[in-house]
Amino acid sequence: MNFYPKCHSSVSWPLTIPSGKAILLKSLDFNGLKKRLATVSTRHSFVSNAVKGTCELELKDPQLLRNKCYIGGEFIPALKEDGQGWFDVLNPATGALITKVADGGKFTTQRAIESALEAFESWKKLTSMERSSLLRKWFDLILKNAEDLGKIMTTEQGKPLSEAIGEVKYGASFVEFFAEEAKRLYGDIIPAGVQTRALVFPQPVGVCGLITPWNFPCAMLTRKAAPALAAGCTVVCKPSEMTPLSALALCELAARAGIPKGVLNVVTGFHAKPIGEELTSNSLVRKISFTGSTAVGKRLMSESASTVKKVSMELGGLAPFIVMEDANLDSAVYGLIACKFRNNGQTCVCANRVYVHSSIYDEFTHKVVEKVKTLRVGNGMEPGVNLGPLINEKAVEKVDRHVKDASSKGAKIIIGGSRHSLGGLFYQPTVITNMDDSMTMSCEETFGPVVGLFKFHTEEEVLKRANSTNFGLASYLYTSDLARAWRMAESLESGMVGLNEPMISTSTVPFGGVKESGV
Repeated sequence: MNFYPKCHSSVSWPLTIPSGKAILLKSLDFNGLKKRLATVSTRHSFVSNAVKGTCELELKDPQLLRNKCYIGGEFIPALKEDGQGWFDVLNPATGALITKVADGGKFTTQRAIESALEAFESWKKLTSMERSSLLRKWFDLILKNAEDLGKIMTTEQGKPLSEAIGEVKYGASFVEFFAEEAKRLYGDIIPAGVQTRALVFPQPVGVCGLITPWNFPCAMLTRKAAPALAAGCTVVCKPSEMTPLSALALCELAARAGIPKGVLNVVTGFHAKPIGEELTSNSLVRKISFTGSTAVGKRLMSESASTVKKVSMELGGLAPFIVMEDANLDSAVYGLIACKFRNNGQTCVCANRVYVHSSIYDEFTHKVVEKVKTLRVGNGMEPGVNLGPLINEKAVEKVDRHVKDASSKGAKIIIGGSRHSLGGLFYQPTVITNMDDSMTMSCEETFGPVVGLFKFHTEEEVLKRANSTNFGLASYLYTSDLARAWRMAESLESGMVGLNEPMISTSTVPFGGVKESGV
């Protein structure tokens, strides 16, 4: 099931409204979406060795599989001061060891920051055209190696191979877009008084610390690094300890593209705290960009305050998905499946609270259940698989806790509701009805393949319930009434609203939330 639109194509158009939201509109014809949801069988090569507890990846270019920190243009082990240790990266589908990765810490991070600062002095002096050319070469290499990058991602993160390759192309689109934007770093000439003109021009911030999550190990790095490099900044990235291999593969391609030593640095480490604390406290770092939980984001913001760093935070969500009585039900069902089950429900913008008008509740529920029955769970390297494993045992326990909480309070499990027969980190795609606002799922991200259906009666009621949260990242609304669409979209307290459209993220549109969902 390919949850990503093709690279270089557009399925929606943005409109900016006074509140600053990015609203995506899509025609009510859902045939295009049906095609995008078609299962893609992709040829692959994957060998598991259960005896040794390791798995072997067969790549067209084995040099893409790296396991050391990338600092100053070289792949190096963690520094002696950090213990020169290694940590295991496991395949969530099989539990097998993929490889051991350098376990960096505070001192390795310091080395990376110093390398980035040294490179900054020359990188910022390149012309915008020179930086654009290098980013374009990086983009071309990412696309050329999309299949290998997809295999690496599926093996360390679990999502189906077709979906992983889709993410690689999606991630590459940020590099392409900001390679072009690098040429357009315009300033302003402002009349400032009698016979006076003020010249305003942008300058790079400096060294940027990037902390990226495990659920989109390629796209989250490119989304952060590409604009920073385009602007003339250099970066130090800390990828998730669960998915560091995608970041390191991107570094290998950046080196081949000719991006100078020290411009892009990656510090891998099992323990995020010492690396994060060095990035936030070191005065040489001038900006922090983080994608992850609100709790961690708050801590990073607090730590960054000591040196008054600029921050960009993309934090937790609790997205409402609203289906009005006049909605095209088939379109809404396809939209919900795409929005909820992409990456097995492990996205910050996926539907978490599905509000369905009472007059269509039963019909909509039936259609959703029939569609969920067709989803195939399994190892993402197998053709035809729609849903892979969850990322770790903690994630499985959280999903199961949400399901049991709802069931204990009167909700009805229509399909799924427990661990999958495959065992391990697999969980059954689940649909639950009779949900109410007392249940944990109404106030906490599930981050798993569970659809909880809440019933509502009026527009005013559903808006109040949708907005009654400290989070405000994304919202989704399905209706055929244009006036209602605009009225409700402007009333929803979230940074992004998808109108009859489940895929709201693209390189050309602002991405972010309000309230405690980010800065």
